[in-house]
Amino acid sequence: MPYIMTLMSLFGVDSMIKYWIEKGDHAGEKPVAGGKIVVKRYHNRGAMLNIGDKNQYLIALLSLVFSAFVTGVFAATLGRKGKGVLKTGLALILGGAYSNTYDRLRRKYVVDYFSLRLMDAQQCKNRFLKKIAIKCSSIVFNLADFGIIIGAMLLVLSELVCHPARN
Repeated sequence: MPYIMTLMSLFGVDSMIKYWIEKGDHAGEKPVAGGKIVVKRYHNRGAMLNIGDKNQYLIALLSLVFSAFVTGVFAATLGRKGKGVLKTGLALILGGAYSNTYDRLRRKYVVDYFSLRLMDAQQCKNRFLKKIAIKCSSIVFNLADFGIIIGAMLLVLSELVCHPARN
């Protein structure tokens, strides 16, 4: 039950933030957290980093198929004892996947709403790091994206813990 609540909470909170972003006046950028986070509205018509934005139908279909497959894996693991890290990872992936898939099917785009500015590009003296800082600050995320990323890391961790490499 806590895994289903994790999934539903991520879906619900991300959906509420997306609704607030869409209904509000968020045309510009609003720095928060000392400028480390920038709130802005972005309509991503593709997948990650807007890849496939010219073929929205295919992206939506793949998103739906992936979500259905992971739902099956999640359902199969729920009845097993233990495997808490795996179940948590799958719940986070699904909460994020459901939210973004819902957007793709309903709105025809995914609502992204914040960027990270961990480094001040203008203060950076190294040209390579400056380019990275500028590129990273142009990427716009949503909470669902972080659920998917953290969930995937937990899946890898669960495999490393359950099946450590044998020498």
